[in-house]
Amino acid sequence: MEECISVFDMLKIGVGPSSSHTLGPWRAAERFLSELKSENISSKVIRVKVDLYGSLSLTGKGHATDLAIMLGLSGQDPEYIPIQDIAGIIKVIEDKNEIKLDNEFVIPFYFLQDIVFNKNFLPFHANGLTFNAFLSDDATYSSTFYSIGGGFVVKEERINAKKKLEIKRTFPFPIQNAEELLNYTISENKSISEIVFENEKSMRSETEIDSELIRIWNTMLECMYIGCHSEGILPGGLNVRRRAFDMHQGLIGLANYNSPQTWLEEIRKTEVKFRQILKWVSCFALAVNEVNAALGRVVTAPTNGSAGVIPAVLMYYLVIENHNASEKEIKQFLLVAGEIGSIFKKGSTISAAMGGCQAEIGVSSAMAAAALVEVMGGTPDQVLMAAEIAMEHHLGLTCDPIGGLVQIPCIERNTMGAIKAINAAELAMETDAKNAKVPLDKVIDTMWQTAKDMNSKYKETSEGGLAIAVNMADC
Repeated sequence: MEECISVFDMLKIGVGPSSSHTLGPWRAAERFLSELKSENISSKVIRVKVDLYGSLSLTGKGHATDLAIMLGLSGQDPEYIPIQDIAGIIKVIEDKNEIKLDNEFVIPFYFLQDIVFNKNFLPFHANGLTFNAFLSDDATYSSTFYSIGGGFVVKEERINAKKKLEIKRTFPFPIQNAEELLNYTISENKSISEIVFENEKSMRSETEIDSELIRIWNTMLECMYIGCHSEGILPGGLNVRRRAFDMHQGLIGLANYNSPQTWLEEIRKTEVKFRQILKWVSCFALAVNEVNAALGRVVTAPTNGSAGVIPAVLMYYLVIENHNASEKEIKQFLLVAGEIGSIFKKGSTISAAMGGCQAEIGVSSAMAAAALVEVMGGTPDQVLMAAEIAMEHHLGLTCDPIGGLVQIPCIERNTMGAIKAINAAELAMETDAKNAKVPLDKVIDTMWQTAKDMNSKYKETSEGGLAIAVNMADC
């Protein structure tokens, strides 16, 4: 079904480490609470049990799926909850064996019994979870959700998708694929970001669009800043040492700054030889995904596991390519990135549980490459060509996280995706797009076919590849 996907659907602020395994279940819990309210049965609930299926079960512990569900059932919002409060809320639930449902009704909750990890898969999607509310009148209310990647949550009947289809009909430029997008740029003589902006205006005011885009960027910038200034060992048992801190110290030296923005200005003054550029881009990407791995606040872009690519490439543009760039270019970049991500979601998947890591790092690299070309002055067809090149060289990338944690190889993969995005953008800028042999829509189709052909053990189950070649004990 065709549906409307906003830039703000693709770029969402939330908590790590995973958009599909953390943010999605958290949002599903929120939706379950809303259903209880709409049925007027919230006050009748005496117990809640949650069943996790498929990939959510197989790698749920490593992705903090159980913690996310508890926080969601508690009525906490992942976009705004103070990160420092998370551990305390979880500890109270575990110590007291009770949960304050929707921050209102206290009920018994034994997390080791009431969150059940079932290894079998539900037919509709690899990431399924069922909430069961047991009521005081002996009735039971159950609801099943699917976390389909990027923090998107659906039910099998796709009720919300039907609503979004109605919104899509109000879009001045409804877009299902890259060819349609390109045709609009030609017929309207507009850039891709201008077309996307017109669509967004059908849903919210220009002021709201501008402020939200900058809020997203500021969250990305703060995330990079925090990651570059945090040292130590990441949680989860792999004993992964943070690397962004040391790399950043070697690059920034004794510069003076006191905020993310003044930090950005100081980076602009540093040496820009090729090796330093590689290190800076890698440092930015590492920083974001180390914050993500520590249950920090990140922007899904399009997922948490790939959250470092787009900030790293946009930061590269601001501190290396264009010191005069303003909020105008930042908004352009995010509008284009969001639209390219939505086209991938419509034509393929952004869920590693469905398509492997090509669906996360590959898509984020394509989004970043396309956005970089537009702000560097490329034509719309060069923008799409950059996205195609970036994805073409991620096809078949598997998702095999060691210990089910979004750490190895996930964190490093963000650095590779960012560097590939910059390389793809440069190749596209130096090419007459009329000579392109592979349209973006074809590579998206190919990605989806590759996803369907991929063995399930390489789709975020931790049952193949590095996940079994390297044991937790080895780390």
